[in-house]
Amino acid sequence: MNLRLYWVAFTTILTKEVRRFTRIWVQTLLPPAITMALYFVIFGNLIGSRVGEMGGFNYMQFIMPGLIMMSVITNSYTNVVSSFFSSKFQHSIEEILVSPVPSWIILSGYVLGGVTRGLMVGLMVTLLALFFTEVTVHNVFVTVTVVVLTAVLFAIGGFINALFARKFDDIAIVPTFILTPLTYLGGVFYSIHLLPDFWQGVSMLNPILYMVNTFRYGILGVSDINHWAALGAICLFILVLFSLALWLLERGRGIRQ
Repeated sequence: MNLRLYWVAFTTILTKEVRRFTRIWVQTLLPPAITMALYFVIFGNLIGSRVGEMGGFNYMQFIMPGLIMMSVITNSYTNVVSSFFSSKFQHSIEEILVSPVPSWIILSGYVLGGVTRGLMVGLMVTLLALFFTEVTVHNVFVTVTVVVLTAVLFAIGGFINALFARKFDDIAIVPTFILTPLTYLGGVFYSIHLLPDFWQGVSMLNPILYMVNTFRYGILGVSDINHWAALGAICLFILVLFSLALWLLERGRGIRQ
């Protein structure tokens, strides 16, 4: 296949993925936006007024970057894991696998589809935030870079989860028991400086903490960690997980067994 055919294959998979979640936008795009709006109302307006300032900002402004990032993480992951597993379950993925399409094209198409949904929901949440607080951008490069890299990372994670999943219950295990706890403990609602030294050290083992804080730095200019080191770590994680996902796909893990 030449580059033109590669491009056609990639855009076909990506278009299919985008049309899949936009066709049922009431189920894929609207619920996350409503959920985040409730977070803004309950934690921002009702509880935030009692909390006061955090990190030099009112509580609503402080949690806003974390809520945006939480929506991006969840939707990037969910889109890929549900879509690819559905293709496995319906055996439609076999049609792609027998075609002369390289595995990296298949992986990239699914991943970018998840990234698109994650960024769309993130943008919707950002627009909702305008109704509750002032939204400013301290560093455009850091803000855009970390949100895109995070969406890519968790979209790849969703792909790997889908490869290993054998039934529909399996695609809910990681989001429920791993992703959600790490997100809530990743500094979305608080600064880790409020924690005792021991728990600050434990929190530093949470990768989502670095993503949330780097995005918070991009928006507000404050962070509990070094944002440049965090960006480097995210890039490394993407390289490792992409290589792993590609290796598993080429060997038919969870597909040809």
